[in-house]
Amino acid sequence: MRRRPAARLLITDPSGRVLLFRFDHRSGALAGTGYWATPGGGVEEGESFGQAALRELREETGIEVVDPGPEIAQRRVVFQLSSGEYVHEDERYFHVPVSAAQVSDAGWTAEERASITAHRWWRAAELAVTADTVWPRDLAAMLDMLLQSAIDARG
Repeated sequence: MRRRPAARLLITDPSGRVLLFRFDHRSGALAGTGYWATPGGGVEEGESFGQAALRELREETGIEVVDPGPEIAQRRVVFQLSSGEYVHEDERYFHVPVSAAQVSDAGWTAEERASITAHRWWRAAELAVTADTVWPRDLAAMLDMLLQSAIDARG
């Protein structure tokens, strides 16, 4: 099974909500599945995880920052791509706080346009009780950890 490094983004607004995209697959190997997930994607040849995080942030949201910040979490998971291929994904998560952001789809690929049907800002409490599938499954706990770290940093 191919290894696939990936950069994922926890984009939060001033009220602590996290941005997620809704994926609804209508064709291919994932047809009929739907879920919410963080923006992000595969690391390209010659890129670091941080460089991929910046590129994915720009492409998927239109948000541009100079530094993706530190890697805050890692997850390893077997993941099925829409092509049907299973990959062993090594995901690295980066926290990107934003003051306010309009999400732009100008950088989306044709595949993203076909499968991303919505975006939404979620609170950790909403994630903890939703019946919808959300990736990663422990996102509410990751978000709580981020918010607690921010509180601790303020003293």
